[in-house]
Amino acid sequence: MSTLATPAAFDTRRKFVRVTGERANGFVEFDFAVGEPDLAVEMILTRAAFAEFCERNAVEMLAPQGEPDSTEKTDWDWRLADATRTRFR
Repeated sequence: MSTLATPAAFDTRRKFVRVTGERANGFVEFDFAVGEPDLAVEMILTRAAFAEFCERNAVEMLAPQGEPDSTEKTDWDWRLADATRTRFR
């Protein structure tokens, strides 16, 4: 008889927010995830709209992520917001 553990069910009732930045013009940058905090979309809202969004979605606030270790950096270690600070030729 096998004793393999069953993976936890993906719970779409759980919603997560991680604030990634705040702009001087009053906008909050954040990641929003449903069911799994590691799979998120980047969003930006005014402070008032952000507060309402969090309340309506009954989100779980996540701690800000630290900078990734430069020795472990891969091609996937970037955010769309990073592109706004990069000049392309």
